Amino acid sequence: MAFIINNLKDNSNVAITDQLGGFTVLEYITDLSSTSVEAAKNNYYMSKSNMRRKQLMIEINNSEIMMKAGAMQYTVGSMEMTTGVKGVGGLMRNLVSGAVTGTGAIKPHYRGTGTIMLEPTYQYIWLIDVDNDDIAIEDGLFLACDTTLDISVVARSNLSSAALGGEGLFNLSARGKGVLALQAPIPSEEAVVIELQNDVLKVDGNFALMWSNTLQFTVEKSGKTKMGSAASGEGLVNVYRGTGTVWLAPL
Repeated sequence: MAFIINNLKDNSNVAITDQLGGFTVLEYITDLSSTSVEAAKNNYYMSKSNMRRKQLMIEINNSEIMMKAGAMQYTVGSMEMTTGVKGVGGLMRNLVSGAVTGTGAIKPHYRGTGTIMLEPTYQYIWLIDVDNDDIAIEDGLFLACDTTLDISVVARSNLSSAALGGEGLFNLSARGKGVLALQAPIPSEEAVVIELQNDVLKVDGNFALMWSNTLQFTVEKSGKTKMGSAASGEGLVNVYRGTGTVWLAPL
């Protein structure tokens, strides 16, 4: 059994912007499907401002991946799709996980040999080599990963302050070794990466996209006193304390 996909990777209008393991990010240089002058103008300016359609292609060879529910566009090859849910207990854990992180209760698993194309998006696709690491992911960013990674839910260390700070109470965690694909609001080239060595990072707003689970996350007043916090105009800030790495969106 064999197949060939023509006019995709070999299409002159398609650029490969990133590749890691069996994961490939394809970007459409221009939108060739304009059907009106207005649409053509919009497509032109969108392309010039780096707002281009992107797709994630995943090629598996006697292996298995997990992806966000509803993200698949089409598959080619000999594969089976499962829910990845093991029993009633697993379903209940997934329901809770999906509810608190906004990722959906069921994350389909694809096992076998073939190619999986995900739905196109105007957001940015990050490919991350998780190499025996443990990282927390901001809600809604998960797209797909190797099933060699353990994807689970972690609670914030201070639930009440997290709620006050406008953060979710729980986040997805990726632990182990494998490729992780995220759908982010900024290109990876714009991410500010801060490495802490037994130090403290304070962020005013939800700008952190990922961070090491070795860091302690809390939400604290920006000043030592209520008067100081009021005077600074900041109020509460998100605090990452310890040793680890934080990926921030600059805007």
